Amino acid sequence: MTCTASSLRIALAQMNPLVGDIAGNAERILEQARRAQARGSDLLLLPELALTGYPPEDLLFRRQFIDQAETALQRIERNNPGLTLIVGAPRRLNGVLYNGAAVLRPGGNTLWYHKQRLPNYGVFDEQRYFEAGDRPCVFELQGRRIGVTVCEDIWYPEPAAQARDAGAELIVNLNASPFHASKPSERMAQVSERVAETGLPVCYVNLVGGQDELVFDGQGFVMDGSGEVVLRQPAFDEDSGEVCWQGDELIPLSESASELPETEQLYRALVLATRDYVTKNGFERVVLGLSGGIDSALVLAIAVDALGAEAVQAVMMPYRYTADISRSDAAQQARLLGVRYSEIPIEKPVQAFIEVLSEEFAGLGRDVTEENLQARSRGVILMAISNKKGAMLLTTGNKSEMSVGYATLYGDMAGGFAPLKDVAKLRVYELARWRNRQSPAIPERVIERPPSAELAPDQKDEDSLPPYEVLDPILERYIEQDKSVADIVAEGFDEETVKRVAWLVDVNEYKRRQAPPGVRVTRRAFGKERRYPITSGFRRV
Repeated sequence: MTCTASSLRIALAQMNPLVGDIAGNAERILEQARRAQARGSDLLLLPELALTGYPPEDLLFRRQFIDQAETALQRIERNNPGLTLIVGAPRRLNGVLYNGAAVLRPGGNTLWYHKQRLPNYGVFDEQRYFEAGDRPCVFELQGRRIGVTVCEDIWYPEPAAQARDAGAELIVNLNASPFHASKPSERMAQVSERVAETGLPVCYVNLVGGQDELVFDGQGFVMDGSGEVVLRQPAFDEDSGEVCWQGDELIPLSESASELPETEQLYRALVLATRDYVTKNGFERVVLGLSGGIDSALVLAIAVDALGAEAVQAVMMPYRYTADISRSDAAQQARLLGVRYSEIPIEKPVQAFIEVLSEEFAGLGRDVTEENLQARSRGVILMAISNKKGAMLLTTGNKSEMSVGYATLYGDMAGGFAPLKDVAKLRVYELARWRNRQSPAIPERVIERPPSAELAPDQKDEDSLPPYEVLDPILERYIEQDKSVADIVAEGFDEETVKRVAWLVDVNEYKRRQAPPGVRVTRRAFGKERRYPITSGFRRV
């Protein structure tokens, strides 16, 4: 459809900035503006703190950082190709810092909106850095009145009502809303409530890309005044969608993306987070230990989808307890995905450690120490390859294992990034099956075999842990829902099993503090949003 002369064309730029790269982000914003102007757009919306990237964390305490942001915003103003831009940026005013949205209009006369609702829960610490605003920002463009809000504001009635009462006919909402499972539907529900309350349409633009333990999924949308979604932007890809505001209608000028199934969203989140963590930190390739088990198999598939087979090396490190089928399955998957593959036996380094420690350990029987020497030998080898070849080491442990300490410090926990850190074991199987339905990536026998660390003869995970069908639901309730042991037992779980699992979670906090970062994909991940003391006498009963 062609917009008439009296209509307003609105573009939503779903962009992937780099935190701290203010000059580079400013150029990305200007490039989006040039493209939008060439398409005939009148208004371009950019995400929350698009200029600095999100979250900039304690960079906001540095005067030089804010100075650079101010200089970059002035550059954008000077080089505006001729449309109105709404840019997420920090604003320093009278010694106070705000999470702001700058309305940059051709010819100057910039307006500002200051975010009113500053989240300070989960992964958010905005009250550490910003003061809250208290005023609406409504501006006129081609005879239409537009109200500006930022992210969390849309989750509460007051900011939208305030904009409506100030005369807004449409609300725009700039977001840096990180992904977790079910988050897209939660956003849609919140915006639908605001639309129902105010009767106003909403343009919702969101960040996309990985940033440390967060991943942003994009999935911006435009909802008209009746609550109908007229445009949906894609998940996990940069995009610049556009709508025509004509009379009382918001008409899409871009193709609307389909909503992805939850498992596909989760897989794509892991791929994007891995790609951005590796590349934004200056690495071009990765290495990982490929054991023939399900976790490393899934990480290998994610790494190849994220970076390409040519950038991935897999290393099998067999020991006397490694099953022949593990070696053959690992080699088969490496061939299947076309990655570089090495096999480095660890018999000699493990025996060397045992020999060196023989006098120190005289009179002491074998125990988990010897098992850990296997994992630590593998960790040393992988870190050596990482150092020598400049390849980031990906760790392969999952959330279930990290929850209960079923991992070895300085062994299989060694590495730079943990793609599965927030993915429970049962989800690992679900993702592996989904990935194989797209194209062959993981040998079926890897998915079907009982899981084992292969650190002792005929070892199985269930020798040490409850079955994952029991363990994962308990962990979800204890970690993500913060339920007590009594609450979980009341739901029908065995009391002794729940007590043991809770104890394992509590006493292994010290291990998790030393684990590499990994992407958050659930409501509660290990990291900045779950901060329990290592030294503690408290037990949740």
